[in-house]
Amino acid sequence: MPVTRRHFIQRHAAAAAAAVAVPLGFPSLVRAADAKEFRLGLITPAGHSWNRAALQFGEALKKETDGRLSVTVFHSGQLGNEAAMMQQLQSGALDMGWIQAAELGSRVASIAAINAPYLVRSTPAVAKLVKHPAATKLLEALPRETGTIGLGWGITGMRAVFSTKDITVPTDIKGMKLRINPTPVYRDFYQMLGAAPTPIPTPQVFDAMSNGQVDGLEADIEFSWNQRFDKVAKTLLQMNALFMPFAPLVSGRIWQGLDAKDKDIIRKLVAQSLDAQINDIVTTEAGLIEKFKGTSIAFKTASSFNPDGIVQEFDKLWLPKAPQIAELRKAGAGLA
Repeated sequence: MPVTRRHFIQRHAAAAAAAVAVPLGFPSLVRAADAKEFRLGLITPAGHSWNRAALQFGEALKKETDGRLSVTVFHSGQLGNEAAMMQQLQSGALDMGWIQAAELGSRVASIAAINAPYLVRSTPAVAKLVKHPAATKLLEALPRETGTIGLGWGITGMRAVFSTKDITVPTDIKGMKLRINPTPVYRDFYQMLGAAPTPIPTPQVFDAMSNGQVDGLEADIEFSWNQRFDKVAKTLLQMNALFMPFAPLVSGRIWQGLDAKDKDIIRKLVAQSLDAQINDIVTTEAGLIEKFKGTSIAFKTASSFNPDGIVQEFDKLWLPKAPQIAELRKAGAGLA
C-alpha cells in the first residue's frame, strides 16, 4: 500500500507519543525505546535508480541494526515537492530527504557550482567528480545554511536535448523554446546558447512537445527513456555539458539526537548505496543509449563541440557567485 501524507502524519504523531521514559535495569526496553523508523522523501518515481538506492539503504540499515533502525521511503513527491521537503527537514518533521542539487543550489550559491556546464564531458567522469573532495566539501555548508547534513552525492547521467527539429550542435538550439530544469545555472547556460528556457511541470512535458508548446526539452537519459520522449522528438543530441546530482540529507534536528555509532552506520550504508547507484547509472546508461539508437529518433552527440567560448561567458557571470566552480573545473579536467 502506498504511504500517504495522512499516514506520514499519523506515524510521526505516534512516534512522538511513544517517546516515554524507560525504567533502569531493563536493557531490552531501552533497546526498544531507541528503535526508530526514519521517514525518507524524494521526488523520483518507484523504479528510478534514486528510489532503488533509497530502498537498498533502508534494507541494509534494518539488517545492520537487527531491525532497531528502519526506513520508510516516500517516493514520487508524496510529501510535497523538494522545497516542501526541505522545510520538513529543517523543522525535523522529515528525517531524511534525497534532494537535487538544483534545489540546494537555489538556497546555497556555492552548491550551485556543481551544476555548472562542462565540468566534465561524460557520465563515467561524473561518477568520479562527485567523489572528488572538491565536490564533497560543497556539502559542508549545508548544516549552517539549511540545517541539514549532507552524506554524499548520487548522480544522473549527462543530460541530452530532445528536439522536434533537426539539430547537430548545441548552438542549433538558438531560438528554440526549450523545457529545462528551472535552476538558474541551467537557465543562464541555455540562454547563452540562444534558447528560450521554458519551465513546464514534468508530467506535462510529453504533451507540451506533442502540441508544439515547446520545441524540445533537456533531461537525463534514464528519465527520458522511462518517459519515451523519443516518441515526440526528431533528434536526441547528447550535449556532454550538464548533469544533475542529488544529495542524501538528514535533518540536523534528527542527526543531533543520534549517537556516534548510529551516525557511523548511517554514513557507511548511505555511501554504499550511493556507490551502487552511481555504478548503476554508468552501466545502464550505455544500454539505454543503444535502445534509443534502435528507435526512429536521430541520435547525435556534441563530443566535437568546442565549449571554450560559452565556458568563458558562463564563468564571467557565475564565478563571482560560486567561486567553487574553478576548483571543480580543475578537478574535472583530468577525468575521462
